Amino acid sequence: MMNISIITTQKSWLKFLLLIGLFCLYFLYLIDHYGIEDGGMVTLLTWSFFVLCTPVADAGFLLDFPIRLLYNIKMIHTEILVWGLAIVISGSAVLFSPKIFEMNALMQIFHAILIHPIPYWLIIFLCGIGTFLSIFMGDQIFDVVEGKDKRFSRSFFYKLSMLLVLILSISYLYYRLLQSLNIAF
Repeated sequence: MMNISIITTQKSWLKFLLLIGLFCLYFLYLIDHYGIEDGGMVTLLTWSFFVLCTPVADAGFLLDFPIRLLYNIKMIHTEILVWGLAIVISGSAVLFSPKIFEMNALMQIFHAILIHPIPYWLIIFLCGIGTFLSIFMGDQIFDVVEGKDKRFSRSFFYKLSMLLVLILSISYLYYRLLQSLNIAF
């Protein structure tokens, strides 16, 4: 009988490879549509958007998860680097290549969020809280699956319920802020 951690790891690797495949297809589409330079920059900015403007660690997963599996470095530490990289990419694009934000609707939304600190940086702040809480929880789950912790503690379930409340709150505020950008859902 297979060990549960082996099965979990195999499923996680499959999800990771699927995500990498989608990312590569998106990159190839953008290169075909906008050319190599603009397509590459839009790909990086799309990744930055998903790092900075979604309340869970989805774009950071491209780096966090494999580094955790290969080097056993906590995902929270990698996510700090991911956020730093996303901020540098986004800030550089605003300063040195603002025309790139005219390429598509997602880039226009991202540009509006980046250049209007009040109130739109609240999206980034709230998403940062959600992302780091979800990464923290992911690290704890990893520790249980790998056998470093024997069970989930009561505080884990308390933190999980707080995370769910926070993600719902962030989603509501995110929706309201995007509405003020005249984006209909």
